[in-house]
Amino acid sequence: MNAVNSQSFRNIVYNPQDGTITLYTQNTGYQMKIDKYGSLLHTWYGAKPSGRDLSYLIDYSNHSFSGNPADAAANRAYSFDTLPQEYPQEGTGDFRVTGLQIKWPNGSRGTDLRYYSHRIYQGKNTLPGLPSFRNANNVETLVVILKDKYSELYVELYYSVYPDSDLITRSSKVINRTEQLLSINNLSSATLDFIRGDYNLVHFAGRHNLERQITETPLKQGIFSITSSRGTSSHQHNPAAILKKPETTENQGEAYAIALVYSGGFYFDCEKDQIGQTRIVVGMDKQILNWPLNSGESLQSPEVALTYSCSGINGVSQNLHTAIKQNLLPPNSSLVKRPVLINNWEATYFDFTKEKLLELAGIAKELNLDLFVLDDGWFGKRNDDTAGLGDWTTNEQKLGGNLADLVREINKIGLDFGIWIEPEMVNEDSDLYRKHPEWAIQIPARKPNVSRGQLVLDFANPEVQDYLINCIDSILSQAPIKYIKWDMNRSICDWYSGTLRSAEQGKQAHLYVLGVYRVLDYLVTKYPKLLLEGCSGGGGRFDLGMLYYQPQIWTSDDTDAVERLKIQAGTASIYPVSTISAHVSAVPNHQNHRITPLFTRGLVAMQGAFGYELDLSKLNAEEKQTIKQQISFYKKHEALIRTGIYYRLTVPQMAAWEFAAADATQALLVSVYLELPTSAMSKTVLWKGLKKEARYQVTEYIASGKRVLGQFYGQDLMLAGTVLQQPACEHDAVCLLAEIIN
Repeated sequence: MNAVNSQSFRNIVYNPQDGTITLYTQNTGYQMKIDKYGSLLHTWYGAKPSGRDLSYLIDYSNHSFSGNPADAAANRAYSFDTLPQEYPQEGTGDFRVTGLQIKWPNGSRGTDLRYYSHRIYQGKNTLPGLPSFRNANNVETLVVILKDKYSELYVELYYSVYPDSDLITRSSKVINRTEQLLSINNLSSATLDFIRGDYNLVHFAGRHNLERQITETPLKQGIFSITSSRGTSSHQHNPAAILKKPETTENQGEAYAIALVYSGGFYFDCEKDQIGQTRIVVGMDKQILNWPLNSGESLQSPEVALTYSCSGINGVSQNLHTAIKQNLLPPNSSLVKRPVLINNWEATYFDFTKEKLLELAGIAKELNLDLFVLDDGWFGKRNDDTAGLGDWTTNEQKLGGNLADLVREINKIGLDFGIWIEPEMVNEDSDLYRKHPEWAIQIPARKPNVSRGQLVLDFANPEVQDYLINCIDSILSQAPIKYIKWDMNRSICDWYSGTLRSAEQGKQAHLYVLGVYRVLDYLVTKYPKLLLEGCSGGGGRFDLGMLYYQPQIWTSDDTDAVERLKIQAGTASIYPVSTISAHVSAVPNHQNHRITPLFTRGLVAMQGAFGYELDLSKLNAEEKQTIKQQISFYKKHEALIRTGIYYRLTVPQMAAWEFAAADATQALLVSVYLELPTSAMSKTVLWKGLKKEARYQVTEYIASGKRVLGQFYGQDLMLAGTVLQQPACEHDAVCLLAEIIN
């Protein structure tokens, strides 16, 4: 071993006497140990330890049929099959899920990585071509270099410490310094080994129109996986999870959050082994990864964010929210007030005229909205979803002129203008496909799999990337467009790229994601004031990779307020509320035909980046007045919603949440009734995040108006709570505002 640049820093401490390296945040600690064989073992992740060597926690018992490495053959209690490791690999006698699989030219798949050196430095580097948490003044980084015992194969493990938000980021890089062509079939971003304890995995399953449902699974002996091989992070599973003790609640107990900074296919492998240890392995999709690595080349994994809290699930959620807002979202986006927008989609779908759009814009201005968004159908021969994708030129017949004229008239009304695009897709009925059929992802000599009447453009092809950059530049050069909604409306299969040799086809899925990132990076660099909103059939690509470029994402195509409660609660378990795009839609709802009060629809949509998606011309006078009041209320409290500390609250038969100002001067609490019981006792809700000794005036807002409930000490509001008014109708809602009294 060769310890290079091994000095300690404030938050990363190397102890050469016992071989430990310990990472510290404000409240947590993470420790690894270089043992006498040069193996890098994992000893601790959790509450902040004393700093001593915690390897005494490792069980060195002899377990039958657990093999021993050659240099420890005489020690039958030393086995990689049972040892907690920082980066377990296939081929070492570890029969659990592992984080690295290398295939050698002779067909074998064994590696034996041992500690080689490490370095510690102030700050954090970017990951080439990949989004990652940004550098900050107090960040420190550790790089541990592992070397294969029998070759010149190296793996670098990266750890960056964000002490204030209790965040640690990890990633890995494989470097081939052999003279051979290798193949990477699995490159995880991180693994976590927990020596003792029972755990449940909270993950976020679902489907289109019902994304990110909070799902809790006890981990028993065996393997449990959440994955996506759809080319995107997907509606079905989200690339984030929370590991918790069975007794952990929203506000008490130990929990760990793990979130991948990646927008393609992924996997979370969770295994509880034969002796009760738990291992989590996280990385990009290994089912379709087959990456040839020539001599001198390297492959970098995406980054993963880790955080721990002993204050329950709300604790890890709040840690992530803080870190994402401060260090991941586009610079300063968390400081910028978001516009209240109207999107024409559910008002008109494809059937619109310029006159109809201007009518909607005029009413929107009357109601005090800020931004008019023109959704699908404005380009090419696009009158339904079977034609036109790829032809990003204005349909002047439909718009009654060019795009610049429409934008000018919308601006004259007093609204900013935004537009919808779907750059990654192409219809077979399009000029682009007729000119470049080879740009679509499809297997030669086979008919392609068609979803929603469209194919996927091969973003692994730089020519496709350049074409879309030029198209978007052309759109943005025509008029002062302030917002783009970037959509992506299908999963990817039929993987094949005409730009790659047969031995390289296993690179396409990852290259596709890198290509999307390249185009997005171009946009945010050239147009730093442009507001980008992500979308993938709603919430099919809601992940940290997209949020690096797009500070808000359309959360779901399901706009029903009641179903949105669960969708948004699951989303906010990981992602800041400011990133959740939510709109008020018409009733009966266009997805499930439910009728919900307009007051409730407004409060649910205010749990994020607020807007409307309905035909404003069909509103009556009372509805218009209610919407004016909603917009006025939202604009008054938008900063609190965007920057406040978010709490999920537990109230039987209700959905409830709260935004508390960081300085505890005010808090906004919303409750929605899920049931309409008869002769029931009134519900009581407990506040969070207030000053115990301070006095607060509490105002209650309901559909019929508002009233001051009185003045209360913060301690009483948090311990005894507030009694909520009984519901006046099904799915009624209550909004409470607590303001500190000087």
